[in-house]
Amino acid sequence: MKAWLLKDFGLDNLQLGETPTPQPRAGELLVKVGAVSLNFRDKAIVDGIYEPHKVPKPLIPVSDAAGTVVAVGEGVTRFNVGDRVNSHLYSRWLDGEPGPHEPDYCFGSPLPGGLAEYMIIHQDSAVAAPANMSDEEAATLPIAALTAWYSLVDFGQILPGQTALVQGTGGVSIFAVQIATALGAKVIATSSSDNNLHAVKRLGAVAGINYRTTPDWADEVLKLTAGKGVDLLLDVAGGSGINQSVAATKASGRIAQIGFLTGQTVALNLMPLIFRQTTLRGIAVAPRSSFERMNEFLNQHDIRPVIDQVYPFEQAREAYEHLAKGAFGKVVIKVG
Repeated sequence: MKAWLLKDFGLDNLQLGETPTPQPRAGELLVKVGAVSLNFRDKAIVDGIYEPHKVPKPLIPVSDAAGTVVAVGEGVTRFNVGDRVNSHLYSRWLDGEPGPHEPDYCFGSPLPGGLAEYMIIHQDSAVAAPANMSDEEAATLPIAALTAWYSLVDFGQILPGQTALVQGTGGVSIFAVQIATALGAKVIATSSSDNNLHAVKRLGAVAGINYRTTPDWADEVLKLTAGKGVDLLLDVAGGSGINQSVAATKASGRIAQIGFLTGQTVALNLMPLIFRQTTLRGIAVAPRSSFERMNEFLNQHDIRPVIDQVYPFEQAREAYEHLAKGAFGKVVIKVG
């Protein structure tokens, strides 16, 4: 089969080649990949800044895929040939709290990912793709949508009338605006682009803050919330901005620490965190059970993924370059 193979770190070392088509073993599905979507994790793996010691070479990258089951291994009962399915990043995290070794069983590293004509997904890990979505749309769900859902619902327990803040206008943040708005919450968005802030308001955000022109954006959040701060903040930036996130969140509020776009380490000011009694929770996607509940919600509220651009399979590198420059919503690669 054709596959993109990461032979060493760096985008120049991501090369289109051929590798044997995998065969499903007991309990496994062979999926003809229709589309994949890119996340910052995928870029960080290629760049060598995401658990580089765990990345096998060559690696078929990209965790988030949607496609059609074309063969099944012995004992498969959850899916049939012809069913459309999604991959699920943490392939062994099915329900409840995560176990200690979930990152060892992630697609796109260390397990082979979906940037190939075919991939193997265990039947227990696979999730039925929404019938009302194309493969390109469904491929955006496994990390971006599910991280937003888990942050807002399972962790954040956001309620109608409460306020959530989302950073930026990438995949997770756009889904968070759509889902939180459908849940009846008020959303404040930050971005460095006024055009993106106008666009995100059209998706339901009630206010937008340009953090370039308003570097002390936490002060603006307090003004917008009558001095209280937001109930829940989804932090995708990481880095030193976490201190502003604490300041922008209400006393006893919650921060979902999702990303590390501006840095993996930070000098955290503990006294504001302690005095405001803030809950800071690292979020690494969610279990399969949450994915299935989310799909029901997306269908019920007719929430459609926002896709910035779809690239053909042969232009995977260009898709990575687009992601690196920034995207409004999701960057997708059509495979099948």
